Amino acid sequence: MKKITFTTFAHQRIASMEDEGHYSTAHLYKNALRSYSTYLAKPVVLFSDISRDRLRGYQRRLTDQGHLPNTISTYMRMLRSIYNQGVDRGYATYVARLFHDVYTGIDSGHKKALPRKALQTLLHKDPGTEALREVQNCARLIYQLCGIPFVDLTHINRSNICGDTLVYHRMKTGTKVCVKLIKSTVDTFRYFMDHTHLLSNKQGTYLFNLFKNKNGFRSREGYKEYQSALRHFNQGLCVLGKTLGMKGNISSYTLRHSWATTAKYIGAPIEMISESLGHKSIKTTQIYLAGFNTSDLAKVNRKACKYVEV
Repeated sequence: MKKITFTTFAHQRIASMEDEGHYSTAHLYKNALRSYSTYLAKPVVLFSDISRDRLRGYQRRLTDQGHLPNTISTYMRMLRSIYNQGVDRGYATYVARLFHDVYTGIDSGHKKALPRKALQTLLHKDPGTEALREVQNCARLIYQLCGIPFVDLTHINRSNICGDTLVYHRMKTGTKVCVKLIKSTVDTFRYFMDHTHLLSNKQGTYLFNLFKNKNGFRSREGYKEYQSALRHFNQGLCVLGKTLGMKGNISSYTLRHSWATTAKYIGAPIEMISESLGHKSIKTTQIYLAGFNTSDLAKVNRKACKYVEV
């Protein structure tokens, strides 16, 4: 058996991910390793520290700390992946069903969507300050663009806007997405042009002035800038919600899930919105979405936006 610690091997795999530009995935692995190391109170984790008893105890600790099932599953799957790769390379002993007793699934029952009245409040009630109006309009834009992921919103280039349609490829999957810009969306873009410095006037650059690095999310520095922007936006959403008298935390994913849930409520085919909800595999979603044209989606989006107007 070759001698190498779990921590050392994990760092090697993480470095490889970063070299390949997979900074988001590397970030997840770092968090999982840091969390498990903290639980064990050991700066260096050995492969022998990955045991059924310790994993069960780790899961109990995460649950007691209030982590959601999907967060626990993510950490466990990251640890399992590293361990299995270690087994393949002869660094660790194969243990059958090592992760069998801990949660590694996807909890699709956890509700993240906001009800209609809460959405109306969040997206349209005046929060009283210009800083919060900026956050509110960004939230409104995410919703109006069919629940566009924040990472994709930050990577929109002026060339992605073709006439009255936004055409872009998902950063996560590469899937091509076409969203017709309805009047309310154009009005939100106009707000950013008239009241903020977030929109760039330069051709060939990202529409929003969030990245100093032209490679954006795909570079190490760009990923740090993205994480900072996402954290700042999610914090702003929480402040916005509390200012408007809403309970609970709100994130960019809440907006994405809310659009998908609203679209389902008003009668959109489940196949059209399955990707936003994350209930089906990416491959299946891509196959289903290919059957819907831009005008069909525009009708659904127009209804979804109208549904939450005040």
